[in-house]
Amino acid sequence: MPPLIAADAALFLDLDGTLINLAPTPDAVVVPDGLVASLNAVSARLGGALAIVTGRTIDTVDALLGCRFAAAGEHGAALRLSPGAPIAHLDLPRPPVAWIAQGEAAVAPYPGALLERKAAGFVLHYRRIPQAGPALEQAARGIVAADPRFSVMAAKMAWEIKPAGVNKGAAVRSLMAQPPFAGRRPVYVGDDVTDEAGIAACTALGGTGYRVGADFADPAAVRAWLRRV
Repeated sequence: MPPLIAADAALFLDLDGTLINLAPTPDAVVVPDGLVASLNAVSARLGGALAIVTGRTIDTVDALLGCRFAAAGEHGAALRLSPGAPIAHLDLPRPPVAWIAQGEAAVAPYPGALLERKAAGFVLHYRRIPQAGPALEQAARGIVAADPRFSVMAAKMAWEIKPAGVNKGAAVRSLMAQPPFAGRRPVYVGDDVTDEAGIAACTALGGTGYRVGADFADPAAVRAWLRRV
């Protein structure tokens, strides 16, 4: 298990697959008992320099955790710089309505696949039907092919269409430029390829990053580490 962090750290935590176990669908996740208490205690120890950095919307994070932390939602398309601050949405392009229809048509032949809508994009999930992955990737790349403002990002058993240049690394850098994060040593914990940019940003800023599946066995180990912190 990674070492405990010092009181002058800034902690960035992915949500699904890191703090909470993955589920067959996004709305089927369960927040374990004691997680929010641990997050509140660690945030207090760090002077509020704890942020949830996730592909979820910040409103969804608030609903799941029942508590407002600093956060980056939709991979950084929306930011809350401190626990009490308002949510700031970046001025980003929105996917055309026709793209949603194309996405729905892409998942329709695969029972168990689904489309998750977000403010700045959408996700094609295939966790319940893994064989749909290649076809949904082809569909997603076809949808954005003519519009360089958008890109397709791989995630765990999903393909996400989002504005180009939006990623968790940029989100970390934005948060680190503001109090209560500025001047602290950043530490990132994530589990997915989408978290690699966040880990890289923390490393470039003099900090470090840890991965579930490598440094932590599973989300339960991350939660145990938070309790120790």
